[in-house]
Amino acid sequence: MARYVTGRLLQALMVLWGAYTITYAILYLLPGDALAIMLTASGMDIDTMTPAQIAAARHHYGLDRGVADQYLHLLGQILQGDFGQSLASGRPVGTLISERLPQTLRLAGLAVLLSLFFGVTFAYIASLLRWQPLRRLLRRLPALGISVPVFWMGLLFIQIFAFSLGWFPPAGNDGFASLILPAVTLSIPSAAIYAQVLLRGFDDTWAEPFITTARAKGLRRAQIQFRHVLRNASLPILTLIGLQIGHTVSGAVLVETVFTRVGIGRLVQEAVLRQDVPVVLGVVTISAAAFVLVNLIVDLLYPLLDPRIARVARAA
Repeated sequence: MARYVTGRLLQALMVLWGAYTITYAILYLLPGDALAIMLTASGMDIDTMTPAQIAAARHHYGLDRGVADQYLHLLGQILQGDFGQSLASGRPVGTLISERLPQTLRLAGLAVLLSLFFGVTFAYIASLLRWQPLRRLLRRLPALGISVPVFWMGLLFIQIFAFSLGWFPPAGNDGFASLILPAVTLSIPSAAIYAQVLLRGFDDTWAEPFITTARAKGLRRAQIQFRHVLRNASLPILTLIGLQIGHTVSGAVLVETVFTRVGIGRLVQEAVLRQDVPVVLGVVTISAAAFVLVNLIVDLLYPLLDPRIARVARAA
């Protein structure tokens, strides 16, 4: 068991390092001069500056170092818990993230809860129904929820529930009401995936021999569904929750942009447009750490929930 836990911890560290390295490489390959982009965003024109001023600015931002030197320098700072300073604003990256993080956590947390509620409820009802036309219709809907773009869904919800009906504010961070539409928008793709997996799990569980035994005892279909089928079909959801954390974080960039919310997503968007490398690396590292932590907890819970996995882990 100790080897199992150690292996999962090493995998988590490798994922963090890989996320940091790939993000740095992508930012380095972006077209354009990072200094010129930052100065333009600040209202300055690099063409009016003297070579000495440009050299001094590059040295100030650390852009005169080699690519490998910048990579190792930023990595060493992050390992010490220091994400450096924003190249665009000069403020500490940790401060920028801490100001925006609560808003994104509220959005992501509510989206995760809604996706679980919608996905499990939808799959449960679709599996319990006996009328075949409605049953087939409901089973086809999750594919639609996965395929529809998040930004289009957000714009549709704004048009219907904000502008036409006036039930919710169309944008901003003003209270819980402004959180409903973006959270529902962000939850739908994950809910659709949960529903698809659960429906498949329900079908497989209904074909198991112990279901026949439950029927022989006189249990009604609803009782079997709740007592036996739901429990046995829900185990894969644990893995999906871990994986969907990454989707929720990445989807927050689009959703916060569509609903004009001030959060981590907007911070990343602004940092990428300005090629503000420390900010992007800081956000990616924290997001990857959250993703890895959730998946690590799921991996460690599996042996507790499924004795077969525990036996395999002990044998390894």
